[in-house]
Amino acid sequence: MTAVRVEGLRHVYPDGHVALDGVDLTIEPGERIAVLGPNGAGKTTLMLHLNGVLSATAGSVQISGIPVSRKTLREIRRRVGLVFQDPDDQLFMPTVAQDVAFGPANFGVSGDELASRVRDALEAVSLTDQADRSPAHLSAGQRRRAALATVLACRPEVLVLDEPSANLDPVARRELAETLGGLTATMLIVTHDLPYAAQLCDRAVVMSGGTVVADGPINAVLNDAELLEANRLELPWGFAVPAAE
Repeated sequence: MTAVRVEGLRHVYPDGHVALDGVDLTIEPGERIAVLGPNGAGKTTLMLHLNGVLSATAGSVQISGIPVSRKTLREIRRRVGLVFQDPDDQLFMPTVAQDVAFGPANFGVSGDELASRVRDALEAVSLTDQADRSPAHLSAGQRRRAALATVLACRPEVLVLDEPSANLDPVARRELAETLGGLTATMLIVTHDLPYAAQLCDRAVVMSGGTVVADGPINAVLNDAELLEANRLELPWGFAVPAAE
């Protein structure tokens, strides 16, 4: 079954701004997709529709065949995990382990199963030894991975990450990339970091003005200089992307 299906998605904010204007997107299970585009393209608005934080003005979103609606929000949010750019949006408990336990406990998981989920999530992000520390005492990279663990503990089918590499030093970027590379969930990475996208994803979707303007193999997209320039995307100097096969 298709992991994510977006059809004719339109979103108009209360001030009249049209953030999404007829987005169509189909994602198969296990795909890793980079969502690229300039500021204001609609990337984050799209992300927030995938687990019902925002409601569509028109069009539809389905997760594994389940329509995103008020009636299905609990099930959708169990299946779709959002990792926000700022870990402070997800880390608010006294210890890392308590933060990681918060999500699955909210979904009714308890006892040995809850302890197992916390243990597995912390192991997946290499933070087992930080379980009893305050999130405030972690490094930026550790905090980003702890925020990821809070979502992984809910065992989502679809993982959506907003600018995961932002403000990380090179070692923290590498450690997070290694963590993400080891996961099996369907993944959407919203990012301006094109080398990071190339490292983690096989497919790229470029958005502009609330629409999808390109969708294809990531190497083909990143080698299209005209497309990148038109959408205010730029590879770092000296970074070469292999030609698409």
